[in-house]
Amino acid sequence: MAMSLAGKRSGALSDINMTPMIDVLLVLLIIFMVVQQGAQRGLAVQVPPLHPVADGSPEQLVLEVGPGPEYRLNRQPVETGALEATLRQVFAERARKVVFVKGAESLSYGQVVSALDAARAAGVEVVGVVPRTAVR
Repeated sequence: MAMSLAGKRSGALSDINMTPMIDVLLVLLIIFMVVQQGAQRGLAVQVPPLHPVADGSPEQLVLEVGPGPEYRLNRQPVETGALEATLRQVFAERARKVVFVKGAESLSYGQVVSALDAARAAGVEVVGVVPRTAVR
């Protein structure tokens, strides 16, 4: 607080010093901005085109995960226990190690993730997710 000696009134002025509050506010703003940058995490996803290529090239592999769990690789059934071995065999000769995963809507998150883990263990480098709008 300050004292005013000039003027008709004498006594304490009730003006608040705003500088410390603004300093605290700016420090908090900087802290929240730094924390926000560190909290941003994402998943790199590659999505196939909505309209498939007309030639139906076998270059694109789609792993379908159904209830049960039931697996199909380009519509060919794959045994549950042999999923990783089958994917490893298929990708052994391929230079481009990309697979797209399409999960049924009734599946839990864990069932789809187990298929993704099997694909990663088989040597797949890029895993794409087929969006629900592209599922027929």
